[in-house]
Amino acid sequence: MGRSAAIKTDLKYLWHPYTQMKDMDRYPPILIKKAKGLKLYDEAGKFYYDTVSSWWCNLHGHNHPVINRAISRQLKKVEHCLFAGFTHDGAIELAEALIKLIGHKMARVFYSDNGSTAIEVAMKISMQYWQNTGIEGKSKFLCLDRGYHGDTIGAMSVGGKSLFNDRFKSVMFESYRAPSPYCYRCPFGKERGKCTRECLKAAEDILKANHREICAVIVEPLLMGAGGMIVYEPHYLAGLSRLAKKYNVHLILDEVATGFGRTGKMFAFEYVQDIGFDFICLSKALTAGYLPMAATLTTKKIYDAFYHDYVKGKTFFHGHTFTANPLACAAALASLDIFKREKSLAKAQKIIPLFHERLNEFSGFAFIGDVRAIGLVGVLELVKDKVTKEEFASDERIGFKIYQEGLKHNLILRPLGNVIYFFLPLSTTARDLNAIFANLHKVMAWFTQKYEFLIVHSGKI
Repeated sequence: MGRSAAIKTDLKYLWHPYTQMKDMDRYPPILIKKAKGLKLYDEAGKFYYDTVSSWWCNLHGHNHPVINRAISRQLKKVEHCLFAGFTHDGAIELAEALIKLIGHKMARVFYSDNGSTAIEVAMKISMQYWQNTGIEGKSKFLCLDRGYHGDTIGAMSVGGKSLFNDRFKSVMFESYRAPSPYCYRCPFGKERGKCTRECLKAAEDILKANHREICAVIVEPLLMGAGGMIVYEPHYLAGLSRLAKKYNVHLILDEVATGFGRTGKMFAFEYVQDIGFDFICLSKALTAGYLPMAATLTTKKIYDAFYHDYVKGKTFFHGHTFTANPLACAAALASLDIFKREKSLAKAQKIIPLFHERLNEFSGFAFIGDVRAIGLVGVLELVKDKVTKEEFASDERIGFKIYQEGLKHNLILRPLGNVIYFFLPLSTTARDLNAIFANLHKVMAWFTQKYEFLIVHSGKI
């Protein structure tokens, strides 16, 4: 089939994200014409299961009628207005709903427009808080060496060192980095379940030595996304919360990817009892994938440090053109309404065990080194050798090859290097899972046959 006029125009003018554009000479982009539920439909009418929720943001399935109606109603009122000196009903209602939903002393909501900016808002507020309260020198951050918090300069500066940000290190500021709780590839060489939490001790060592210049710790709760879809135990997050309090630094929770039910609970931090935190950052599924929006929530104590006479210079000078966009607020409120109407979390709890069971069917393949999951997020880590955990070389592009084969079988299996993952909507059904995994077996059988010579057989295929 020849390329359509639209695809030719795309290749003439557009520059796609996270894409080597030369690849598109051979693998042109797929033109999506419509979407419904878990499926995206291309110009030829072929469908693809959106197993990654269109970059982790689609929550209730595409084209949900409740959200469609809410946006349509809002269009008849006001589509946008500045949010400095003005307000509107949607922003007020959503802020109240989020504060009640999250609790944990959250008292104020600062809106922005994407995950990276939600993170940078928290970072800037944290840094200025210490200045506003007369404590100088606390201007650095502690993060994890495989973390990912976005692509702006500040967000990259508190992420792991990777191919994503290596080219920009000359303009990034220095942060302290602790080893990640990556149990499959433990940085201390321990076996899963047989450690003494060395990774947490390493974070404490950094805090103990440097807490006077650290303003905040930033972490993705229980699931580290773009750093490799690393799932870790709640006790690590609980320990990090205790350390933040002990050493008088803020704890910033990045729930941009994990928020709104994806992990099986409304927020990933809910897996930890008695957790304390100072900021929580939300985006992606906040509007169920409809419109760009983000929110940074913080406590009254932090807010009060900025509340003063203007001449004192304690104002938080930060903002975004599309802060609290009314259409985005309408979508977010409708999404929260769907949780109540459709009992989304309860339905997800019923499908999660089946999802994990089906995912574990692939543990016996010789090239699947690790299978891990939390909620409706599932991961298959590809290895050349199960015993040594040797990885496929990046220039072999194994994940990309599986992605291309997956498209032939109606699956979007967008890889993170040697990691194939699922990031499913809450609306996923058992029928969806059966179809997805039946096709995944075909993809993995193809890989086994085609690339058997690359694999060291330390397990049965």
